[in-house]
Amino acid sequence: MGASAILALAMVAPTIQGAAAPSRWQKITNQPTFNTDSANLLTDGRVLVHQYNGTQWWLFTPDINGSYLNGTWSAAGSMQNGYQPLYFANAVLPDGRVIVEGGEYNNLQAVWTNQGAIYNPLTNTWTQVNPPAGWANIGDSPGIVQPDGVFMMGQGGISSTKQVLFNASNSTWTAISNTGKSDTYSEEGFALLPSGKILLVDCANIPNSEIYDPATQKWTSAGSTGQALPDAGSLEVGPAILRPDGNVTWFGGTPHTGIYNPTTGSWSPGPNYPGGNDSADGPATLLPDGTIYLPASPGVFQGVITNFIFDGTSFTQIADTQSSRSLQSWQTRTVMLPTGQVMYLVADGRTKDVELLTSKGRPDPSWAPVITTIQSVVTRGSTVLVTGQQFNGMSACSDYGDDALSATNYPIARLTNQATGHVFYCRTHDHSTMAVATGATPVSTSVDIPANAETGQSKFVIIANGIASRPARVTVQ
Repeated sequence: MGASAILALAMVAPTIQGAAAPSRWQKITNQPTFNTDSANLLTDGRVLVHQYNGTQWWLFTPDINGSYLNGTWSAAGSMQNGYQPLYFANAVLPDGRVIVEGGEYNNLQAVWTNQGAIYNPLTNTWTQVNPPAGWANIGDSPGIVQPDGVFMMGQGGISSTKQVLFNASNSTWTAISNTGKSDTYSEEGFALLPSGKILLVDCANIPNSEIYDPATQKWTSAGSTGQALPDAGSLEVGPAILRPDGNVTWFGGTPHTGIYNPTTGSWSPGPNYPGGNDSADGPATLLPDGTIYLPASPGVFQGVITNFIFDGTSFTQIADTQSSRSLQSWQTRTVMLPTGQVMYLVADGRTKDVELLTSKGRPDPSWAPVITTIQSVVTRGSTVLVTGQQFNGMSACSDYGDDALSATNYPIARLTNQATGHVFYCRTHDHSTMAVATGATPVSTSVDIPANAETGQSKFVIIANGIASRPARVTVQ
């Protein structure tokens, strides 16, 4: 996100692939009393939402019937005084905590802050994280959780190729040297591939792309994207989404898109946005049916949003939200919910509008998580190990790039009491992997059975990217 933007502001049957399903918007019943910003889905089913230009965060909790439409807000505590970031790196770690790093703006001042904090949902508190050694700036850095569960971050916002790994056990950083990165990390974002490697589109070395291998800690060229995806003037580019077909769609900050095939290691041109639109910063989220929701607007920080569904080959325009025709793509955020709905939030510092997008398309059953083992009797307040397949989904699911991260490649566990129909989300943690599209590879996660769960026969599911497994029958005691 460039300084010009903030200045402007101050003023389960398979669906037919390639067909965009009808969808609808609904405003949540309890609109926030604060201005929203970035959001992350916690592993216990709640949504953690940042208050725009504030230290305060909020929790959004679904109702007893599992409805996010009728969810409610509560305070999630505040980060340290003086840390009021805008456009920052954030991610859910395998232990269920949330890390927040940097900020292009702090208290709406363009300072590329090096502050950071980590949220513990068990204590509802934030703890300050010291910056990597020698990093006077972090800013709008790209970040990602690697398949091994380690958070990796590049130094964005300034001319730097520095890269670090975060040790979650003691909140320290380890620098990676001589990575072979061909340009700086400014304005760039990461895309996790099924191989466990990480794809990146260069924003300065246009039209080059690169692949990072966590095993070797080296970058190598992934070839030319063909059409220029970053805008040459602002260097802004759009989000990247791995679809269930195994290909990555990279949406441009220009009117172009690119399709990367990890199997062949090659790029092909995707369709242009209709109407001269682009995503010079903006979110995108993979829907359970394999299509992608994307708000786009024409030019760099100009025009107004048109909402699209992308099916891998073409764009289909869908209805506006109540606020989208007064916004640009970079002023919105999205996150996938366990219900398969997209939560849409506004991040312009003025507008209070949170809505849910529900698609009528259905996922291919082969994309769903599979439970192989779980105790038939579980005790309230206990922790159980659940094993199976594809607990992390087919994709990171949601992306924005370097300014706001909302990936959901981790398992969500849900209990539904058969007598009452009441829903209880269970906290998951210590997943065996954070890799995506793991197929038949055995995986596991630890699940905390809520102390307030209703006793009796219940249905238990694992959800990834809004897609639920077949239910397992358990008895809660």
